Amino acid sequence: MKVLLINGSPHAEGCVFTALSEVAGELEKNDIGTAIYQLGSGPVRGCVSCGNCFKTKRCVFNDDPCNEIIGLIQDADGVVVGSPVYYAGPNGALLAVLDRVFFAGGRTYAHKPAAAVLNCRRGGSSAAFDRLNKYFTISEMPVVSSQYWNSVHGYTPDDVRKDLEGLQVMRAIGRNMAYLLKSVDAGKQPLPEREKKVLTNFID
Repeated sequence: MKVLLINGSPHAEGCVFTALSEVAGELEKNDIGTAIYQLGSGPVRGCVSCGNCFKTKRCVFNDDPCNEIIGLIQDADGVVVGSPVYYAGPNGALLAVLDRVFFAGGRTYAHKPAAAVLNCRRGGSSAAFDRLNKYFTISEMPVVSSQYWNSVHGYTPDDVRKDLEGLQVMRAIGRNMAYLLKSVDAGKQPLPEREKKVLTNFID
């Protein structure tokens, strides 16, 4: 089993990476493979609502990480998305990519456990946490909980390493993710039957 951890920060080894590494370490202790994907600081596109992905399950644009991430999530057993907090929300570049990643491929992620991880200097993490969790709940992905809000605090990685409670929260995410993945694997129950999706528009 393998969990994909997405670092939505432009900094490859910054605060978000430090938090994700703590989650990954606990997963590895529980014999769950991990891979951290770095979003980077390159340009990304927003969704243009062209509808092409309804047929292909891929975004029509191939010049940013969107389609690569879709494939990585499809191949993973679980997902953790990490982001810095900017103005009480996740990184805008990450959101632009995730809008397309989940709109195009979200139906194929159902029942994969997922968790969001945030880093902030001081505040705004709970609003950002709520924003990221919506991608999972809309896609029928079980949300992995921890013992408190899934955030660490600090302006630098060294600050984050001093946030002992935050790091403990990260480790709890890893343990709970591992427990859920192993429980699902041990049960080996068929996936729930899915109804054909109904779209209701509130227009007479």
